[in-house]
Amino acid sequence: MADAKYDVAGIGNAIVDVLANVPDDFLQSEGLNKGAMQLIDADQAETLYSKIPPAIEASGGSAANTVADLASLGGVGSFMGKVRDDQLGDIFSHDLKAIGVQYSTPAATSGPATARCIVLVTNDGERTLNTYLGACVAFGPDDVDTGIIADSQVTYLEGYLFDPPAAKEAFFKAADAAHAAGRQVSLSLSDPFCVDRYRDEFRAFIKEHVDVLCANEDEIKSLYQVDSFDDAANMVREECGISALTRGAEGSVVVAGSATVAVAAEKVSKVVDTTGAGDAYAAGFLFGLTHGKDHAECARLGGIAAAEVISHFGARPETELKTLI
Repeated sequence: MADAKYDVAGIGNAIVDVLANVPDDFLQSEGLNKGAMQLIDADQAETLYSKIPPAIEASGGSAANTVADLASLGGVGSFMGKVRDDQLGDIFSHDLKAIGVQYSTPAATSGPATARCIVLVTNDGERTLNTYLGACVAFGPDDVDTGIIADSQVTYLEGYLFDPPAAKEAFFKAADAAHAAGRQVSLSLSDPFCVDRYRDEFRAFIKEHVDVLCANEDEIKSLYQVDSFDDAANMVREECGISALTRGAEGSVVVAGSATVAVAAEKVSKVVDTTGAGDAYAAGFLFGLTHGKDHAECARLGGIAAAEVISHFGARPETELKTLI
């Protein structure tokens, strides 16, 4: 697949993150489930924003983070996702293009504002996500650039985007375009919240359209409704060609056919903020995969990228990842 112009084309929610440190009792007082993601509306977003301490604004979104991290590794990426023609939309577009990611999805000229995610980080580094999807819900099949997909080794789909019906149609269009061009399709399960909502649809999509699945331990156990990681790994083995499964401090496991490869986590002196860890791991894994590395090396690269991201505040690397590998 060396003839591809892009290593990875990401499709997902175009979001600007608002990151703030809060104590655990703040989450309790707001009735928030620590470590999880919940969808909020515009009014809830404004109310929550008014209660948090001073925050940092930075472009985010799961698949966008992955493609940004891929660029930091030295890879070539593209992103498709919807913003509004407003200030946050301009920030999102500028940040991606400034790091060399191709981004040309037309901004919406009416309707909801650009999406934002209020990321509440507690002292243990755990992040709790409160997401206002805004303009993201306008993304549909017409926003899928099949030419770019045909010119990308892997099309990476973000499970968070699976909510709106038009976005589901876009997933199928993108997957079909990738396979028609002889390319691969990767899916991130994103969050147990997503899995609980779309378990049957995800499983069907994985069986029929996904070549590389990215998930963490909680997500893969939720997908198959089992308590054992080993049971979940054996079940996904039957349904997907390659599954890259992260286990936090225990590292990651790659399941492919009859093979199972376990790779230890990279050492981190202190976990500051876990926001974007899974996105970074996916970037490292897909960078390795699109550059001919074996599964153990792909997992090692994913671990290096994730370790850098969790060592500081924010979802994207502060150190250029290609200098670490």
